[in-house]
Amino acid sequence: MPPPIKVLIVDDSILVRETASQILSGHPDIMVMDTAIDPIFAMETMLKTWPDVIVLDIQMPRMDGLTFLRKIMAEHPTPVVICSTLLGNGPQVGIDALAAGAVSLITKPKLGVRHFFEDESDNILAAVRAAARTNPNRLRQIAKQSSFTGPPLTKPSPAGLGTNPSLARRVIALGASTGGTQALESVLKALPVELPGIVIVQHMPLGFTKKFADHLSQDTRLVVREAEHKQTVEPGLVLIAPAGRQMRLMQNTLHYCVEVVEGPVINRHRPSVDCLFSSVAKTARQNAMGVLMTGMGDDGALGMKEMFDSGATTIAESEETCVVFGMPRVAILRGGAREVLPLYKIAERIVQWARQPLVCYQ
Repeated sequence: MPPPIKVLIVDDSILVRETASQILSGHPDIMVMDTAIDPIFAMETMLKTWPDVIVLDIQMPRMDGLTFLRKIMAEHPTPVVICSTLLGNGPQVGIDALAAGAVSLITKPKLGVRHFFEDESDNILAAVRAAARTNPNRLRQIAKQSSFTGPPLTKPSPAGLGTNPSLARRVIALGASTGGTQALESVLKALPVELPGIVIVQHMPLGFTKKFADHLSQDTRLVVREAEHKQTVEPGLVLIAPAGRQMRLMQNTLHYCVEVVEGPVINRHRPSVDCLFSSVAKTARQNAMGVLMTGMGDDGALGMKEMFDSGATTIAESEETCVVFGMPRVAILRGGAREVLPLYKIAERIVQWARQPLVCYQ
């Protein structure tokens, strides 16, 4: 048996510390090594024994959680699960936490905390276990790993790119989960605007995908939007599936568009990478590229195999750069990946593919 996961809980609420400790300690694979009222006390504990996972609040005395998170990731990268009421005040705090290296987000209510932890115990346990399997060094490194140098960082309008049939008839589908927000940003930052439309499923909590799209749109050459039902997939435009909705690629006369619906949960997720990739396989076939990046579990592996079988170009991120080598690993094992590339080579390969001659089919 592997040793139990050592967890440090950092929260200024005694009720949260006690309740979270009770829930986590009730499982033999998890050991709550200590709790701390704030990051200063936490650092004293960590000088003696370093945790495998930190469950971290944001609003605390003496040092806030985001400052502490950035300090940890700079000095001793460690998987961190953010559990905070501030996540309910708006998505920006969560986006900042993910950008700083947090593995996952749990929105804690201001009232009824004990009932919340009891009701959400399975999700909290899953978040801690998933965090323990990540490689936090990757979270710090991936922003510096792109080897492709595109044109100067300007944002020309995608208007007019749709007249290029080589771009308009193609589509690029990306899927990611744990560690994916940083991985996606790294790839999209390295891409020029002269590309086919891009559709993305990134597993995120409800309410965060629009802010994530806005963040990427400000930080890349591409126009990035949270997808809307029946929205056209245009060259130079990136559409991110809204949390809590399934997204499929459809054909609308001469253009691709997306269907965004509530739909059933697929492979434990909504949105599901499998759902998106399967629709891309049916709709775009040889004129599609699918990229499956870091993430826990196997979502996307089945859909990538369908894309592979339809003639699409498919890429799985290599273990070398994955925060969690889960989803890409399963895709490789199931024979769905034509190529296996480290994160820092994916943008360059996307550009190469987009510049190849268009495949015509009936």
